[in-house]
Amino acid sequence: MKRRIVCFGDSNTWGYNAETLERFPEGARWTSLLADMLGTDFQVVEEGLSGRTAVVDDPLFEGLSGFQYIHPCLMSHAPLELVIIMLGTNDTKQRFNLTAYNIAQGIVRLSLKAKNTPAGLKGASPKVLVISPPPIGKEYYQTGVGTSMGKGCDAKSEELSLYLVGLLSTQDIEFLDTKGLITMNHTDFMHLDEEGHRIFSKIIFNKIKEIL
Repeated sequence: MKRRIVCFGDSNTWGYNAETLERFPEGARWTSLLADMLGTDFQVVEEGLSGRTAVVDDPLFEGLSGFQYIHPCLMSHAPLELVIIMLGTNDTKQRFNLTAYNIAQGIVRLSLKAKNTPAGLKGASPKVLVISPPPIGKEYYQTGVGTSMGKGCDAKSEELSLYLVGLLSTQDIEFLDTKGLITMNHTDFMHLDEEGHRIFSKIIFNKIKEIL
């Protein structure tokens, strides 16, 4: 049986291409690149959804709260060895009125729910890796996403990893901060470009080798 990894995230896990407004193809997304590097002993499950938040119900769109979906999601893919959670970018939207600390609290709440889901081998808990996404570039507000996202998203995303480090330190949950390792694209400043996906896949691969 293959060792199964679920990648639970938003548009940067789904593979959104900000230049074409479409999805990067198989072989370009970090999830599929990761699967290639891990080899045939592993199965990487892509569970990315554009607009997904950690715990917030978006009043404008349906079904975007990760907290409501993660239990059935993980159980449907059981047995799992690892759950990778990368969220927080959408939670910075001005209409949600959350601080960076609040966003971190939501991600921790979500990650604990994943950890306590009996989706691991023989009903055990899977390992959980929380990734703090690359910060949103301050230039985002001058692009087409600025009006929808609202103001202050870059500042909140910049602070997010600082709070996640502290909140996760006592939870037996793995953590990876990508700030300083990789940056968002220069189109909307909140998505990875194709080169970013390549770099990101290598970062995640190295982290997984430390965990498993």
